[in-house]
Amino acid sequence: MNYNNVSFEAAFGDPKQFLESNLPELCFAGRSNVGKSSLINKVLGRKAFARVSTKPGKTITINFYRLDGVRLVDLPGYGYAKISGNEKMRFARLMEGYFKEGRNIKNVFSLIDMRHSPTADDIDMLHFLLQTKLPFTVVLTKSDKLNKTERENRLSAIKDELAFLPNDVKVIPFSSANGEGVEQIKAIIEEKAQ
Repeated sequence: MNYNNVSFEAAFGDPKQFLESNLPELCFAGRSNVGKSSLINKVLGRKAFARVSTKPGKTITINFYRLDGVRLVDLPGYGYAKISGNEKMRFARLMEGYFKEGRNIKNVFSLIDMRHSPTADDIDMLHFLLQTKLPFTVVLTKSDKLNKTERENRLSAIKDELAFLPNDVKVIPFSSANGEGVEQIKAIIEEKAQ
């Protein structure tokens, strides 16, 4: 797959606007500030292709990128407490509209900050993916922020925290700083793109 052959297609804040789902779609989901845009940029080998927001909760659009015969979908970050009730409702409608539209979703990369236990929103997202039977991969972001002992402790704790997941769900530590996990994520994109 040619990762240079990528273009921004559109950003939508309303499910009625969505592009037709005529390509395999690989989505990136996670709470605000977990590093979705940084992950997309690292996988694409670009510095600032996907917009990295300085303010959590600022992006409430679904961003579509076209990559060599597949579509990458950057979902808005969830769980940011400071957005209004109206914005939370719009966010819920947007996400529900995306996931319940019968789109050609081949994989959801569910991002969780490796430094901390999964939030209630993270757990809800994983249960939602299990209920809908959508294929997904857990990506533990910001792995470079932990020293060796902290990393081992978090990996051990995560096994317990995510014990409800089936054994075949991949869990990948990732760093946008040093590139850990990039090749594994690319392998999944390429496998699911077939």
